Amino acid sequence: MNLLLPAAALAALSAAGAKLLWRRELAPVSWRRLATGAFIAGSLALLAGLVIFGRDGRMASYGGLVAACALMLWWRGFGPGRR
Repeated sequence: MNLLLPAAALAALSAAGAKLLWRRELAPVSWRRLATGAFIAGSLALLAGLVIFGRDGRMASYGGLVAACALMLWWRGFGPGRR
């Protein structure tokens, strides 16, 4: 549970922030769709960091978490995955 909690928190907060900042552009995209994609991408980044470094909590893993969430929010909100 503690491994995936940073991914869940970042996904929820970043999806809400994106919906607030880009209201008009993200009106057709639901908050749940943004948050779910960001959570999945962030979880995969944290799991990859756990496998690569052998332990949880490395700063590189958290950097990957932020990058994966940002990329997925762009993909689902503005990129080809918007549909």
